Amino acid sequence: MSSKKVKIEAPKLPSTLETLDVPDYEWADEHEISDSIIKDCSIQNQSAYKACFDRVVFNNVVFRATSLRKAEFTDVRFENCDLSNIELSEVVLHRVSFHNCKMLGMDITGSTLRNVLFEQCVGDYAVMRFSNAKNVKFQKSSLAKADMSNMTLASFSLHEVNIDQAQLSLTKLGGIDISSCEFNGLGVSLEELRRCIISPAQAITFATIFGLVVNDGMSS
Repeated sequence: MSSKKVKIEAPKLPSTLETLDVPDYEWADEHEISDSIIKDCSIQNQSAYKACFDRVVFNNVVFRATSLRKAEFTDVRFENCDLSNIELSEVVLHRVSFHNCKMLGMDITGSTLRNVLFEQCVGDYAVMRFSNAKNVKFQKSSLAKADMSNMTLASFSLHEVNIDQAQLSLTKLGGIDISSCEFNGLGVSLEELRRCIISPAQAITFATIFGLVVNDGMSS
């Protein structure tokens, strides 16, 4: 599906949010945080299982050595955050947006994504394998060398995204438009590319990847 046809529901946030001071905040299993803004701080060495975040904004927050496995994020916005190497495996993201975030090596293995936007984010080496993504859009971002294998995709958009050397094995790309994406190589097979929308220049790149010889009709 082309990027113009993928509709993303934005986070539903109240007009005012209470500022939550977190320097000494201890994250706890199954803890709930709602109707709050967390900003201009660093969250370090924290671990919580099945935490719940509802109507929350993270602004200019740096996460270090943090694990939030099986957390649920609903109506959440991340702005100018550093989520590099955060563990978010098996999380549920519903109406969540990421804007200008650094997500190097972020792990969301086995997660469920619904109405999620990644805009101007750097997610190189991110791990998303076995995740189920529907109504998800990446735009003007980087996923170089990301692991996107064994994903289930529906209404999924990659617009002006660097996906160079991304691993897409066992992820069906039928109907997905990658014609605006940048790459020199991909971990993908012809079967996974069936019905994928690509540009003429990318067709030549794929021919090279798969060892095909393109005859331009000019050879003697």
